[in-house]
Formats: sequence, C-alpha cells, structure tokens
Amino acid sequence: MGGYTLEQARELCMLSADTKRQIGLLIDRQDKPQMVIIGDAQRIVIPELPPGRHGPGRLRGLRLLHTHPDTGPLSEEDVMDMIFLRLDSVALINLDQWGRPTHFSWAHLLPDNADQAPYRMWPPVVWDQVNVDFSAHTEALEEEFARSVVAGSTSGDQDHALLISVDTLPRSLQERSLAELAELARTAGITVVGRMIQRVQVKNPKLILGKGKLAELEVLALRCNAGMFLFDQDLSPTQIRNLAQLTERKVLDRTQLILDIFAQHAKTKAGKLQVEMAQLRYTMPRLVRQDRALSRLAGGIGGRGPGETKLEMDRRKIRQRIARIKQELEVLRKQRGATRRRRQKAGLPVVALVGYTNTGKSSLLNVLTSSKVLAEDKLFATLDPTSRRVRFPEHRELVLTDTVGFIRRLPAELREAFRATLEELDEADFLLHVADVAHPELERQVQDVENILTDLGLGNIPRLLVLNKTDQVTEDERLQLAKAFPGGVPVSAVSGEGLDVLVHRVVAALPPSMTP
Repeated sequence: MGGYTLEQARELCMLSADTKRQIGLLIDRQDKPQMVIIGDAQRIVIPELPPGRHGPGRLRGLRLLHTHPDTGPLSEEDVMDMIFLRLDSVALINLDQWGRPTHFSWAHLLPDNADQAPYRMWPPVVWDQVNVDFSAHTEALEEEFARSVVAGSTSGDQDHALLISVDTLPRSLQERSLAELAELARTAGITVVGRMIQRVQVKNPKLILGKGKLAELEVLALRCNAGMFLFDQDLSPTQIRNLAQLTERKVLDRTQLILDIFAQHAKTKAGKLQVEMAQLRYTMPRLVRQDRALSRLAGGIGGRGPGETKLEMDRRKIRQRIARIKQELEVLRKQRGATRRRRQKAGLPVVALVGYTNTGKSSLLNVLTSSKVLAEDKLFATLDPTSRRVRFPEHRELVLTDTVGFIRRLPAELREAFRATLEELDEADFLLHVADVAHPELERQVQDVENILTDLGLGNIPRLLVLNKTDQVTEDERLQLAKAFPGGVPVSAVSGEGLDVLVHRVVAALPPSMTP
C-alpha cells in the first residue's frame, strides 16, 4: 500500500471534508505520523522543523502526505517544500465532494538528472491501488545520492560550499570573478564542491535569483553534500533573510567571506578591533530577533571575530560597542602617529609595499629585510601593517612597510575599518606596487590596484611597478612583460633575481635629502 491503510485514508479524507481544510501528515520511515498539519482550503504550511539528518546525500527521514479537495496534481509549492526541506517524498490524496478518496499522486527527488527536472512526479493512480514501499524506495534513493556526492565529502558538510554568481555581466566575466571567490573560499578553509552561474537582466530583489533556480541549487547541494551557498554578489539584508527562510543551507556573500578571512588573520589588537567593528556594522542591519537568518550568520565560517554572543546583541548594544571600538582605535592611532613622527624626525624615508592580495609582498619584505613576516600562498595572509628598518647600499637607510593586499570590490566596511593600513600609506614617500606576473589576471589586477590607490587619494605618491614571481614564467612571457610594462622591474622573491636592480631603482628614486 501507499503507507496508509484503506480505513486511514477514508478517515483522513472525511476529516478534511468536514473541516473544509487540507490536512497533512509528516510520516517517518516506520510509517508513524510525527506531525499533523492543519491548513486551509487552499494550502498547508509546514512549520519550521528541527534539524534534519546529516551526511552525504541524506534526506530528512520524513515524507509528507496531505489531502487535496479536487483532482488536481501536486502543486509547485508541494515540490518546493520537498526540495528545500529535503523531504523523502511528497504525496496527496484527492477527495471528491462527499469526502471520499479518489486518486493518489506523489513525487521524489532525483539523484542525478541534469538535463531534466531535479525530481520525478508520478502520474495519479486510484487511491486504493497504490503499491509502493516508501521506506525502501527512499533508502535506495539515498544510496544513489551518496554515490553522486563529490569525492572526499564527509558528513561535516557545513564547510562544503556551492559558489554562485547571479549578475548582469557576461558569463566569461562571472567565471573570472568566481575563480577569485574560490581562492577566497580556500583561504577561509572552505571546500568548493560546485559552481553555478546565472546571467540575468535584473537581479531578483527578494532572493537575487528565481525560486526555481534556487530549487535547482538545493538539489545540487544535496548531490554535492554542500552545506553552504556562497554568493559572489553582496546580498541585501532582505535577500539573506528570505534565502535563510527557504533553505537550511548556510548563506554567505562575498563581503561576509572576506570579513571572516580578516577575522582569522588579524593578529594585533588594532587589527582585531577593526575586524570586529566591520563585522558588527555588517551584521547590524541584518539582525532580526529569533530569525533563522541570524543563526546562519553566527558562528563558524562567516561568524568568526566578534563571535556568536556579540552578533546576537541588539542594535543599541552594537552601536555602543562600535563607539567603544572607535575610542580604542583612536588611542592606537595616536600611538602609531607618535612612532611615525619619530621616524620622520630621524629623516628616514618610508617605502610601502602595495599590490593585489597574494602577489608576494610579504615574501619580498622578508628577503629585503631578512625578516620572518608570515608569508603564505593565501589571500590576505597579511592584515596588520609591518614595518622594518633596512640599510641599503651607500649606508642609506629607510623604513619598508608591508600592507594588506587590495582586492577588487573591497567592501566599504573594510576600507574604513582598516584605516591603520591606509595611514601607513598616507605617510609613505614611495610605493612599490608588487604584481604577480604568473597570475592570468595580471593586467586587470594591476589596473584594479591603480584604481584603488586613486580612490584612496594616494595616486600622487611616486611608485615603481615590481613584477614579482618571474621564476614562474617562460622567456617568451618575460619579453611580453617587458613590452606590456616597460617601466616595471622583474624580480623573484624566491630566487633573488632582480633584487639588486630593484634596490638601486628605489634608492635612485628617493631624493638625496631623504637618504642620509
């Protein structure tokens, strides 16, 4: 039978007819009802359910059976509930005007059906001729889902993410941007298990993408064992709340991911305070009491730094905390200002390393100053300004400063929060713009940095383009670089190639009065 006895079906339909309401049952795999849902004449609404079963390809362990007072098929809303709640299946029993059952319809998800709908809807059959073992059928489906899960996935799927781009830009540009988002995800410790790109004429203001496309994403997440949707676009507070109400996946956007990376890498008191202030400013307009969206924002990836307790503070307390952070940062700024004034009094010029994130600035600082500043093959490995006094040829000394790397579409919260780094640039007499010549987006990254320097009012500071990582390119590529960037200095922080030329170019660029 269809998971019910004939008498149970008759009684359920009679109750539905007497009350003129749809009645739903959430039934477990032992065919025991776990919840009764009373709707109205048109629909039923499934309340928020406790967390479902977790693991590669696991469904919730509950199926929905509900009544429907006509001969209509399963609705789109039925299918969406099945997808977003990961129900084992959804089914309905039609009843006639006298409350007698007539037909039975049901649907379930499909493990791998890329060219068609991500679910199968079975045609209606006479209500007393259903012959399906739902528990056995669902267990077989889960086995198929588990086989389709990406290699290496485990039950800890919260750090497994689908990367999503929904934009008006051409697909090629979205792909480039997603490649950078993937690097950001890797830096944050996220495993990327899938990607989706959608080009739209207009972004959906409620969900950023259509509900149908979101349903496809939900099934893809089930197939890939992804517990997170990571959007390349910034989501509005409304979009985050609406997405969180529809899906049980964690929802993050690009800004939230960058904030998380900054929270992981900030080491000094100033850096930690700046991260906390940026996160609180980001979170404040997204706060809704008892909101499922907030539970997605707090804790784990996307919620590091202030921590869950502070993220759950109300807006008044957040404003008070931001005011206190500003006061503490002002004290630290005055201390750094005193340090800079002492350097100026000593007549030491300041040379600052700038550039796109992960271009090798810290490695270059280390090799030029024999320091041991953290240098990793990750984005934003350096957040706090690091200054080193260095002696160059002819007994000339200067201060070499490493700064946070720039990135395209740097969140506004971070530009203000990381004023400490920008203050170091304000005081710089000369800039070394470090670029990664092995990166496929070299020209775009160079231009992005130049644009950001101009936006920050630093475009007038003299600078020299340093073409780093030349050990990773061929001779032909070096010739092309010389033509594309005739004023640049090719170097390798790893092999030491070109460093003598770089030092002489820096010393020659500084006025004699600044190099005692």
